[in-house]
Amino acid sequence: MVLGGTGFIGSAVLHALARDGLAVRAVATRPTPPPPGATAFEDVVLDLTAPGALAGVVADADVVVYALAHRSGSGSWRAADGDTAAERVNTGLVLDLVDVLSARGGPPPVVLYAGTKSQLGNTDRVRIDGSETDRPRTPYGRQKLAAELALTAADADGVLRAVSLRLPTTYGHVPGSGAVDRGVVSAMARRALAGEPITMWHDGTVRRDLLHVADAAEAFRLALRHVDRLAGRHWVIGTGRSAPLGEVFREVAGLVAELTGREPVPVRSVPPPGEVDPGDLESVEFDASAFTAVTGWRPRVPADEGLRDTVARLVADGVAHR
Repeated sequence: MVLGGTGFIGSAVLHALARDGLAVRAVATRPTPPPPGATAFEDVVLDLTAPGALAGVVADADVVVYALAHRSGSGSWRAADGDTAAERVNTGLVLDLVDVLSARGGPPPVVLYAGTKSQLGNTDRVRIDGSETDRPRTPYGRQKLAAELALTAADADGVLRAVSLRLPTTYGHVPGSGAVDRGVVSAMARRALAGEPITMWHDGTVRRDLLHVADAAEAFRLALRHVDRLAGRHWVIGTGRSAPLGEVFREVAGLVAELTGREPVPVRSVPPPGEVDPGDLESVEFDASAFTAVTGWRPRVPADEGLRDTVARLVADGVAHR
């Protein structure tokens, strides 16, 4: 079962698990398109924040993929202090999930959790490998960490088997999923498609580890296959290579120009807003060698190919910045 089956990460994982021949159930607030090749598929349209809703859909699940994410009215995942709706989705529902599975009895189910670098927070390392001490600096990071800790505690108690995969900046699309990538790469491509300058809150030297969503989904698929060796802790997932965002954005602008026949939009540095997360101005790359040693996972989508495909899909869909 995938909670957040129409979401960016959830839809990609749903497709990957369906290709493995598993019976899959998607749970989301809107209908989920059936993944190609699914042998058994169930679509549940449900507001999981409603009282008792969660218990009704997880009672018979052998595997739960938690890929829910709260977005504010502006479409951002960044939760502000005092945002009770964000805290409900990012933490409260995970606590409810633990309670429901605790009362279920029988063999402990598997819970695969979509984590994030925001849970780590403050670190003086550029390259992270999962051994760092977590010091989240944002409400979102604290909420995600609280959820992950609740799952690992439940794992230690034998209630479930929990695997958390912490993902870097993820981008791209999965054909047929209908999910929308609202990450920074697609956001800047939309700006360029609308003829607007691409802006960044730094001089362009800040580096990011860019992971294609198809590679992220494959990590979840392999995590399920190797859950006995992975359960009880978090694992960082990434390409192990980072790129300066200035170069990435200029490549995006060039691809939009090439595919539309227009002049490339400028890439400009602008002052950051007052509420900027310090992490937005820090370089990072993810060393997934520990996860690879267990599962054999490696990223397969080259960055240039992934960026071209992402921009081409937006051009084909006639997407403009919204």
